[in-house]
Amino acid sequence: MDILMMLATTRRVLEQLRHDRRSIALILVVPALLLTAVYFLFENEALPPGAPRTFDRVGLMMLAIFPFVVMFLVTSITMLRERTSGTLERLLTTPVHKADLLFGYGLAFSIMAALQSLVATAVAYWVFDLDIEGPPGFVVLIAVINAVLGVALGLLCSAFARTEFQAVQFMPVVVVPQILLCGLFVARDRMNDALESISNVLPLTFSVDALQEIAANPEATEQMWQDAAIMGAIVLGVLVLASLTLRRRTA
Repeated sequence: MDILMMLATTRRVLEQLRHDRRSIALILVVPALLLTAVYFLFENEALPPGAPRTFDRVGLMMLAIFPFVVMFLVTSITMLRERTSGTLERLLTTPVHKADLLFGYGLAFSIMAALQSLVATAVAYWVFDLDIEGPPGFVVLIAVINAVLGVALGLLCSAFARTEFQAVQFMPVVVVPQILLCGLFVARDRMNDALESISNVLPLTFSVDALQEIAANPEATEQMWQDAAIMGAIVLGVLVLASLTLRRRTA
């Protein structure tokens, strides 16, 4: 892998994003606004003295889910535009390796994903006073990995879409099942056997498990690091798989 080629691709993508105000707003502002909506959903709940707020549980999970969803959408549509406009095909006629190109895209969107996670986490802690046992640094770490997972899946799914509408159609196939089965709505050990088995191998499940470990423990646990490592391995595997979908010529 040529690091300079990869960094050049990263710089080009970031320059494009800098001039795309709508994408910047979608990445940096929308997750914070959605988190605000979640907070006000539970603002008036009646709780006995000393009971934990529902927002502290649900809002924490949203810090991983919202970046995942947003980065999947932005990445898949942006990459599709690169394919359909011919930009990607022209780049692939140069000596740049496919892996350099794809990992360059991944790094650019991962930088934006990190900024997104920092903004959303700052809003959760400083505006809505998120109260959990673990430190915010670990929350940001898991949120960033989860956003990068959305980037990797978006890059992969863009290869199988010919229009932006088709790219969005991957949402109910790739994203929604993970949200439903990650343990946010129903504890996974209360699901039927088939759904629990599926849930056990979905990437978002490891993210939710890691955040639950952070919420319950003031220090990082072995389980949290294990979940984070598994997510990182999945991201790397998806990026490698996505590189295999890059073709020198568009069909």
